[in-house]
Amino acid sequence: MIVLAIDIQKGITDERLYLFSQFISNTVKVLDTARENGVEVIYFQHDDGPGTGFSIGDEDFEIAEQMKPKDGEKRYIKNINSCFGNKEFAHYIEEKKEDTLMIVGLQTNFCIDATIKSAFERGYKVIVPQGTNSTFDNDYMDKEATYKYYNEMMWPKRFADCVSMEEAIALLHKEKL
Repeated sequence: MIVLAIDIQKGITDERLYLFSQFISNTVKVLDTARENGVEVIYFQHDDGPGTGFSIGDEDFEIAEQMKPKDGEKRYIKNINSCFGNKEFAHYIEEKKEDTLMIVGLQTNFCIDATIKSAFERGYKVIVPQGTNSTFDNDYMDKEATYKYYNEMMWPKRFADCVSMEEAIALLHKEKL
């Protein structure tokens, strides 16, 4: 198993998120448990391009303080929603021969959804721990409806196993080297 921590960047990691405090605590718990059990954690940062305020060198582009990568953890930059759009990552993960990805991060309806579906299409088993992805209100749905739409209707029994935090932590403990 590998844990993908997607786009938990300063510019979007704030109180506007659905269940912000729960998102932070659950995600930190997953990352810490993965590390304690020898499970690789890989970080992603979305780059909207120069001049957008959300690009390499911009403060908002940096990973949120609560979730900083540890020394030696891989980081990839992407400029499309799916993490698999980064060819270096796609090649790396293919060579690892891992068949399970646990996905956490931002935003539910953009990069998390795109990565889950891309991983599924590539044959990976995808695990999404409850409360470890989040999003904002949008023009069509509020943040709660958006979160529930994906986590309770769209992904389960189709693209991912959406599991409780207890199940996720137990799965990470099973991975112990």
